[in-house]
Amino acid sequence: IRKKIFERRKSLKDEDLQKDSHRIAEKIFSMDCYRNAKTVYLYIGCKGEVGTGEIMEAALRDGKKVAAPRVFGEDMRYFYITSQEDLEPGYFQIPEPKITLPEAEDEEALLLVPGVAFDRDCHRCGYGKGFYDRYLSVHTRHRCVALALDFQIMEEVPIEPFDVLPDMVVTPAAIFKKREG
Repeated sequence: IRKKIFERRKSLKDEDLQKDSHRIAEKIFSMDCYRNAKTVYLYIGCKGEVGTGEIMEAALRDGKKVAAPRVFGEDMRYFYITSQEDLEPGYFQIPEPKITLPEAEDEEALLLVPGVAFDRDCHRCGYGKGFYDRYLSVHTRHRCVALALDFQIMEEVPIEPFDVLPDMVVTPAAIFKKREG
């Protein structure tokens, strides 16, 4: 699954990625979980992932706090950011908040997550390191929304017992919600 999606992401044109990222951002802005959030935790999109820059800028304009993840060994911690200037190359050259920024509190927040592939039941295939599963298993107060391009939705994604599913997956064309129970 990862190989197939990575190949597809490589062939994606920048303008198509920007257009799809904008369509996803518009959906996020219309959701109660965004409107009611005081804080938005988001990843910094890179390497063909859905971009989060528009969401970051809108959240800051809307008076929300924004936090992004930084990797520490096997774990990930969030730090408050106020612009792209607060970022530097980090784990695998992925933009991360500078270590001098204030660490995010343990608070309720809207948490936007990336992934490699998803299915309609919100099963998530990540990058294989388990950062988000570990983080979400400890920080249970977040409303978790995955952002994906339409081609990242598969018929079925294998799951492991330790997987923590997002509450929903938002693509340019659809919104999939996790089944309860």
